[in-house]
Amino acid sequence: MPDTIAAIATGNIISAIGIVRVSGDDALSAADNVFHTMKGIRLTDAVNRRMYCGELTDSGGKLIDLCLCMVSRAPDSYTGEDTVEFHCHGSPVVLAEVLRALFAHGVRQAQAGEFTKRAFLNGRMDLTQAEAVIDLIESETPAAAMNAAGQLRGAVGHKMGLIYDSLINVMAHFHVVIDYPDEDIDDFKLQGYLSTLKDAEDELQRLLDTHDRSRVLRDGIPTAIIGRPNTGKSSLLNALLGYDRAIVTEIAGTTRDTIEEKVLFGGVLLRLIDTAGLRKTDDTVERLGVERTLAALESAKLAVIVIDGSEPFGDEDRSVINSVPPGTLLHTVVNKSDLKTIINDDELAELGIRYTRISSLTGSGLDVFESEIKSMFPEFNAAPSGELITNVRQAEAISRALHSVALAAEALAAAVTPDAVLTDIEAALSAIGEVTGKTMRDDIILRIFERFCVGK
Repeated sequence: MPDTIAAIATGNIISAIGIVRVSGDDALSAADNVFHTMKGIRLTDAVNRRMYCGELTDSGGKLIDLCLCMVSRAPDSYTGEDTVEFHCHGSPVVLAEVLRALFAHGVRQAQAGEFTKRAFLNGRMDLTQAEAVIDLIESETPAAAMNAAGQLRGAVGHKMGLIYDSLINVMAHFHVVIDYPDEDIDDFKLQGYLSTLKDAEDELQRLLDTHDRSRVLRDGIPTAIIGRPNTGKSSLLNALLGYDRAIVTEIAGTTRDTIEEKVLFGGVLLRLIDTAGLRKTDDTVERLGVERTLAALESAKLAVIVIDGSEPFGDEDRSVINSVPPGTLLHTVVNKSDLKTIINDDELAELGIRYTRISSLTGSGLDVFESEIKSMFPEFNAAPSGELITNVRQAEAISRALHSVALAAEALAAAVTPDAVLTDIEAALSAIGEVTGKTMRDDIILRIFERFCVGK
């Protein structure tokens, strides 16, 4: 790539340290024009990955900052090109001036994701690793970060590579059979190839099955907070978030619409949906709120029922419990434990529901509730190895590869002509290549890296 790019890698915020990154054929010479080491060493002569202290100046020679600089030469850099990083004091003004100085020497502003895009195009990482970079940046839970880190290390790419190589071996032999028709495939070899296709099919299915879990890991578990009016649903939302997100009053029916927020609770990312109270009403607006509550409940994976422990358990509470669709996980919190308790444990036990006594006002019992949520989702307590398929693009390509491998296995078992088997294997290889980046259209690559932030 003939041009050299630069960007602020740490965002436009005030911080202790701010980093400006430069990459390209002219990175070292451009950096030499604006940075002068204290010992007079030129960056073109600098030792790889060693920090140098010096002065950073603008195009007129005026001092911008006293900072550190590090050089990483091609091909052993992040992008596979010569790169330079300036570690400056974290003022957005200072960092903008550094960019201005570099631009004066022929460097241009990097586009979103261009550093990682160059790393991919230069063979420093495959596409699964490149996509893991933005997943790691956007991680909202430790588990999501661990999975992205595992992908960045090549977990998915390695698995897909093994499948790809096994299919290449089968395809190579079948090409020989087509080119040299006198060579027969004996039954022993035929069964071996069939076994290879079945193994590939099983592995692709296993990877595809992880997509639903990864989607929940990334986006959070849709959790509907439901109950009759004035039980403290909005108060619970505020208590879990740690700030007043929802309006809370003593007037029943204050919440008329659904409010959605994310919170990490018990090591699990919950996508909390505060809802309008469930009850029969003649109020048109409140009735619309109830309809939206029921709609949110239909799409929820977890329902948290809020009961007012300071009032008798009534028909409206029973109606709320009965409204939870079959298959939806359920936990009940008996709220307002700071007030005189009316509902006793025996009454709750007879209902056969899992419950925790809390006070949204004082925070009492929230630690127990958090432990209960953690125990309900044990799969999120185990550190993922990086083999969870995290995005729709990868899942769709793997699904096509799986379908093609299954067709190839069926054709082979039915003893059809080798060219029919090859057609399906080639389709599978093409789909696998889309996951790793071996076979990828330019427009798709552009769309992938548009997700990235500038400077990464």
